[in-house]
This record gives sequence, C-alpha cells and structure tokens, in this order.
Amino acid sequence: MSEDPAAEILRTIPPRIQDILTPWVEGMPDHAALVEGSGTWSYRQLSEAIARAEVLLRQKGVRAGDRVMIVAENSRVFVALMMGTFRIGAWAVPVNAHLSAREVDEIRDHCSARCVIYTTKVSVAARQHAKRHGAETVEFEEGGTIGIGPLNEGAVPEPAGESKDDAIAVLVYTSGTTGKPKGVMLTHKNILFVGAVASRIRSLTPEDRLYGVLPISHIVGLSVVLLGTLMSGATLYLESLFNPVSVLGGLEKHKITIVLGVPSMYSLLVEYAKSKGIEKLSLPSLRIISCSGAPLYLGLKQDVERLLGMPLHNAYGVSEMAPNVSQIRVGKQRNDISVGPLIPGVKARLIGKDGSLVPEGEVGELRVIGPNMMKGYYKAPEETAAAFDSEGWFNTRDLARFEGENLFIVGRSKELIVRFGFNVYPAEVEAVLNGHPDVARSAVIGRAGVGVVGQEEVIAFIELAPGSGTTSQELSAYAAQRLAPYKQPNQILIVQSMPQTATGKIIKGELAKLLATEMPT
Repeated sequence: MSEDPAAEILRTIPPRIQDILTPWVEGMPDHAALVEGSGTWSYRQLSEAIARAEVLLRQKGVRAGDRVMIVAENSRVFVALMMGTFRIGAWAVPVNAHLSAREVDEIRDHCSARCVIYTTKVSVAARQHAKRHGAETVEFEEGGTIGIGPLNEGAVPEPAGESKDDAIAVLVYTSGTTGKPKGVMLTHKNILFVGAVASRIRSLTPEDRLYGVLPISHIVGLSVVLLGTLMSGATLYLESLFNPVSVLGGLEKHKITIVLGVPSMYSLLVEYAKSKGIEKLSLPSLRIISCSGAPLYLGLKQDVERLLGMPLHNAYGVSEMAPNVSQIRVGKQRNDISVGPLIPGVKARLIGKDGSLVPEGEVGELRVIGPNMMKGYYKAPEETAAAFDSEGWFNTRDLARFEGENLFIVGRSKELIVRFGFNVYPAEVEAVLNGHPDVARSAVIGRAGVGVVGQEEVIAFIELAPGSGTTSQELSAYAAQRLAPYKQPNQILIVQSMPQTATGKIIKGELAKLLATEMPT
C-alpha cells in the first residue's frame, strides 16, 4: 500500500525553513534563485546573504525566541533577512511597508519586537517608517543598505521549540478586515508543509520561473510563492507592486511559467487588455495561472481564461492554515467558482446553526484541521480558545458547501444577511453585480432595517470600470432581472474606489463606517 501523500510530505520536509536551500546550494549553486530589477542571486549567493543577515542580527542583539519585525516590500534583501532570523531561532514578523504608521506601530508594540528592520534601499515606504522610528542606516551588501531601529531592551524571548512541530517561525498579522489584526503563530512545520504541497500540486521543477508579485509579508506570498519556489529549486522573479504593463512585459521577457495572483490583480490585467484592444495574449512559456486570497467571480474567471488561453485555478485558504485549505488541481478545469478539493492532509466539516453536521449540498460553517494549522494567536488566549472547537478543529467563520469533493465558499458567517426570514449570502449578490460589464468590483453588506426589528437590508457598493457612466438605477434593474426579490439590494452606492488590503481583499468594515457616517439612507 502506497504512503499517504500528506504523511510522505511530513516525513520528507526538513527540520527548519532555512534548510530547504541545502540541496540546491550543494547540487546547483549557480542556478538563479531570486531575480529582481536590480539583479539576481543564485542559490549560493542567497545562502551567503542569509549568513550575512544572521551575523548582523546577532551583532545587533537578536536572540532565539525574539521577534524580529521586518518592514519591507518584495526584494532579495527581505528574503535574506527573514531566513537569517530563522537561523537564529527568532520569530520573523513580516510587515508590508505600505501599511499606515498606526498599523505598523500597533504590530510592533503588540509583538514586543526586539528590533525592527526596514528595507530602505528598495522601498520608499519602508524608508519613511524607518525615518519616523529613528532607525540607523546599516550597510548590508555592496551598494545596499537597510534601516535598523533601536533595540528593545525590554523584549523577552519566547521559549524556543525543539522541532519543526512546535518551533514558531513566523508571526503573521491578519489583514484586519473585521477588526484589529491578530498575530497568527505559524511553526516551521506549518509553513514547510504548505510550501511542499504547493510545489507538488503544480509539479514545480528547477526549470520553472514564478512571478512573485504577491507580498511576501502575507502568508500566500511567503509559504506558497516563496517557499514553494525555493523548495523546488525554481526561480522567483520578485516584483514589489502590481502593474499590468510591467507584468505583461515581465511574463514575456522572463518566459514566466507560473503566475499566482489575487482576483483584483487579474481584474486589472483584464481591464488593461480591454483598454488596449487586446483580446488574447500569446505567452507560450506560461503553463499555470492560479488565484486565491479573495472571492473570484465567474465573469472574471471567464475573462482571464479567454485572455490567457488557459484555465484559472481557484484556491481557498486562511492565514491560520498557512494558508492552504483547498485547491483546484492542475488539469482539472472547472466552469464554476469552486475552490477545489481539500489539499492532502487537511480535513473539513460543515456545521449548521444547531451545531450538527450539515448534509452535502447544504451550507454550513467551515471547520478545518491539518498539519498546517496554527498554534494560536499571539498574546490572545481567549481568542485562541474561541477559534477552536472542543475537538481541536479551527473555525474559519466562512460559510461553505460541498458538491462531491469540491468546496464552494459562500461567504463569511458574520456577513450573513437575514431578510424576510431568508438567508442572503453577500458573495452570491456580488457575483451577479460583478457580472455587469461596467462593474469593476462590488461589495455587499447588511444594514439593520429602519423600524423593523431583526430585519436587515442589502446594501451594495460598486466601483465602476474606468470611463463607465452606468447609474445605480441601471444596476438595480440589472440585479432585479437576476436575483430573487429578497436578494436584491435595497440600495446601490457607487464609490470611486474600494478600500482594500495589500492582498486585494475589500475591507467591508470601512464601507460600513462610510455607510454610517457619509452615505444617505
């Protein structure tokens, strides 16, 4: 009997994240590992840069169990600093440099960072944070500098785990779309497992060239893109920001084979192609395109597939699962927006309002368990306890259903709208609205009905495609033709742009505030 795929992965992944480079440094040291506009590092050069980072961090007083916060954008130096942190046994706290001053400071204070490092040479945003915090400029490599903030003498090291099973590698702060960000504690095993699964699902080899525009400061960019690439001996082409023009040029110039993105990225690509009259792109090297990080609607999926001439593989995950839960398999094209079967090793169950399992085809709250499940939220024992049920399953708070082995995400449980006694799932309404040719993106939230206790209204926010003059009334008529009466928006509000996280998730909490303070009722 053949070994279970998940068990085989767990048996073969190395003890620590930094160990994934060893076979490639020994076997093909001159093969390109990381490429960015300013240059390339081979696997040997990356290993040497990591060693320099470790020495520098130790000299600055970093100890095992310390939290090292890295304020950065995608770059080779960012990777070296994070891997150097792992080598010491400290926790990396990657933070997107484009976060606001308030957000950066909240994370720094919450994690009690021993020191904060800024990739000042490659990021204007990081440079601004470094200046604000009084960081000193330090030479890291020839022609390259970083900023290092004052040492936090009061930081207390956390106990170091003895193995990949319990040693924390990364403290990832969630996007905070529903409140203050929480620090998700992920072990070496959590992240290595996901990186290995991501590599195997896509059959990555050293000949592959991946486009790395998803932020490494977020878990998809870290585990799936970065580690999935380096575990395979492949080459990662790093970009700090998404731009359709540079993306198209880069895909062709570098003969990119794999693109992993979020829906908003693909939407911008489609919009740009339409503006230039491009109906189909010819990218013969490209073999896989994949999407995750936010809901994908069917119209966008179809547009992307027409433009690039290949299936767009949808996936689903949460930071607490490092992040993969399910993934459409390569070669298994679907004509819907399923997020595919569960990845090897992950189990799921759907729970109804009464706490019992729901039958196939019906909607329930999704709970998952697997070797990639977090250890908990940092300094938040009550929130950690609330996130797991009595049997240790993590509650995603997402509503989902199964059709056979394929998972469909319906929406967030706390976003469920009850109208006329019926359940309205915002994702379903958004999918219809996003199908309008003049809609770039939409977001649906609930609002308490005026004068009606326990009754909610459906409110839709719309960001129109550039140059569109479509009105709210026209969109209401469009929705009325395609939705049951109780699902139709009570109000459609057109906004200039949607508030989004760095990974393209719409921040519905900000829309709710806007609705309460500025929008007419």
